[in-house]
Amino acid sequence: MENITSVKGEKTKYKLAYSMKECMRTTPVENITVKQIVENCGLTRQTFYRNFLDKYDLINWYFDKLLLKSFEHMGQGRTVSDALVKKFTYIQEEQSFFAAAFRYDSQNSLRQHDFELILDFYENLIRTKNGKILDEDTHFLLEMYCQSSIYMTIKWVLGELNCTPEKLAQILVKGMPGVLEELFTELGILN
Repeated sequence: MENITSVKGEKTKYKLAYSMKECMRTTPVENITVKQIVENCGLTRQTFYRNFLDKYDLINWYFDKLLLKSFEHMGQGRTVSDALVKKFTYIQEEQSFFAAAFRYDSQNSLRQHDFELILDFYENLIRTKNGKILDEDTHFLLEMYCQSSIYMTIKWVLGELNCTPEKLAQILVKGMPGVLEELFTELGILN
């Protein structure tokens, strides 16, 4: 029974996400209301709030679904570059959604959510691969790298940087601080 409920819950969440995507085609994220989202897909506000805290939580959930796919890819022994290409390809396939979502940069923003997920992912990956927690300096460099990667990703999504997902991944890997490059190379996850 729990499995059926879980599948139904996922379908409902995707239905709300697709409705949000439709709304984002004509309305800036900050102006979209929950009422618009639910009316667009024939669900109730109660159903929306059973699944999400707010519209930003919905956007972040949908992003998580895409990001999880690239994380799984990296977890299969592939490289940082492979995982980035996968992530950017998913984002490119949903470009209009993410362009609208990344334009909003306040409370509960996708930018902050992406940063937290990526930083946490890299920290956990490093800890899993070598059994160590990052020292303060390396952690600082990882935070800086994640922030700058997200900044460049947003420029790319918004059309301010014109290149393929592969080229963007290549640039971001090249821009990695030397200390991180050495660490990722030691761990066997770079290039």
